[in-house]
Amino acid sequence: MLLVAVDIGNTNVVVGFLDDERITGTYRITTKANHTSDEYGLMIMQFLHLSGYTPGDVGDVIISSVVPKVMHSFRASIVKFLDIDPMVVGPGVKTGINIRMDNPQNMGADCISDCAGAYYEYGGPILVADFGTATTFNYVTADASVISGLITTGIRTGATALWDATAQLPEVEITRPKSIIAKSTKPAMQAGLYYNFLGGIERIITQFHTEIDEDFRVVATGGLSRVFANDTDMIDIYDPNLIFKG
Repeated sequence: MLLVAVDIGNTNVVVGFLDDERITGTYRITTKANHTSDEYGLMIMQFLHLSGYTPGDVGDVIISSVVPKVMHSFRASIVKFLDIDPMVVGPGVKTGINIRMDNPQNMGADCISDCAGAYYEYGGPILVADFGTATTFNYVTADASVISGLITTGIRTGATALWDATAQLPEVEITRPKSIIAKSTKPAMQAGLYYNFLGGIERIITQFHTEIDEDFRVVATGGLSRVFANDTDMIDIYDPNLIFKG
C-alpha cells in the first residue's frame, strides 16, 4: 500500500509518495495558512492522479509539521478526502531515535524526521544539516541518540531581512555567484549572501568536529541545500528527500 508523507514547513509544503519504501513522487507547494482543508484535499487528489495513483491506493498518511494552523487544515483534508486519520510526528512517536535534549518535547517534527531518516539510511554518528526557512544542525550518535541541536537563520530568511530593511537594495535570486569580484549591486548581494552563509556552514561543522571526539559524516537536506551541497568538501551526503525516509 502507498504511504503519503507530508512535510509542512514555514515556506513550503512537500508531499511525497512512498511505494514499498521507494519514493515514487514528490510535490512542493507554497505554505499558506489561509488555505482551506478542501483546497489541500484537492491538491492531494491532483498529486495522486499525476503519479498514477487513486485514493484507494493510499494505505497510510504521516505528517510532519512546524506550522500548527496549516497542519490542522491538512489533517482535516486527509480525513475528508482519503478517510484516513494520519499519524502526526512529534515527541513520543516511536521513531527509534532517543532525543537526549533538555526539553525533548520542543524538538521540531521536521528535525525528528530528519534525524530518523539520516540514522536509518546512513547510520551514525552523523550530523544532519537542514537548510530551510531556518537552518538546523542535529547530531545523532552511533546508538541513535540526538545529543545536540543548533538553530540559525536560513539564507532566504536572512536575504529577505536584508532587502526589507534597506530602501535601495533589490530582491535577488539566491544562487552561486560567478565570482566574488562583483561589479554591480545584484551580483554584490548574491556574492555576499552566498559566501557569508557558506562560511557560516563550514564554521559550524568545524566547531562540531572540535567539540565531538569522534569521526562523523555530514548529510545536507532541505529546500536550499542544493545551493551549497556541491560547493564544500565538508558535506558528505546530499539527500533532498531525507525527511521522507524518517
